[in-house]
Amino acid sequence: MSDLYESDIILWSEHQAEALRRLQAGERRNDVDWDHLIDEVLTVGRNELHAVESLLQRAIEHLLKAAGWPDAQTVPHWLAEADGFLARARRRYTPSMAQRLDLPGIYADALRNVLRRRYDGAPPQPLVDACPLALEELFTADVVELAGRARRH
Repeated sequence: MSDLYESDIILWSEHQAEALRRLQAGERRNDVDWDHLIDEVLTVGRNELHAVESLLQRAIEHLLKAAGWPDAQTVPHWLAEADGFLARARRRYTPSMAQRLDLPGIYADALRNVLRRRYDGAPPQPLVDACPLALEELFTADVVELAGRARRH
């Protein structure tokens, strides 16, 4: 079964699901690939956390672009993108993620990406170095307000 895990994860997962259904029904089974199954269950949670982190980073990058180039014609697009990423993150978010999300690190990565950019040949206006946003604010505040909080005054 371990070879199948390495060669065809989809088929392996179908076999494991069937084995678990039979085990649940009371059949004695010895073909459950416990080691890989445990790893896969843990991976599901990690993947969800990484998905929310990725969506938050993309949202923050767009907020930072709007803050860094506030007069750009694409600001409405950037804000709409940020709003969409935040909506998707909000839908995938679970309360246990709060203690696992490194919002200051996500912000730092997004800031680093934005500071490397030029828009119409110009660098961004000064942006706040440390994350000025709380997770709850990202999920509830208006994106225009959020972008404004990222601009250094």
